[in-house]
Amino acid sequence: MIRQTIYFSGRVQGVYFRATTCDIAGSYDVAGFVRNLPDGRVELVAEGEAAELDAFVAAIRTAKRGFIDDVAVEAGSATGEFSGFAVTM
Repeated sequence: MIRQTIYFSGRVQGVYFRATTCDIAGSYDVAGFVRNLPDGRVELVAEGEAAELDAFVAAIRTAKRGFIDDVAVEAGSATGEFSGFAVTM
């Protein structure tokens, strides 16, 4: 299990990015959250198996490809603190 913190930038707020991400998460074995940041980016924190996280993020990138300008990824060890996936503030 790993943890990824991913920052999406571009026109990613006000375009149902968080809701879409949460819907997509339902199709993958991942746990975590997605939220808007004050600087206009969206932060995604997710835990799961590496291949599952890669597929999850690829699905988000495909679904929101017209809105994402850049993706920055930070990887770490999973903490197991999440029991599901949610939109948070």
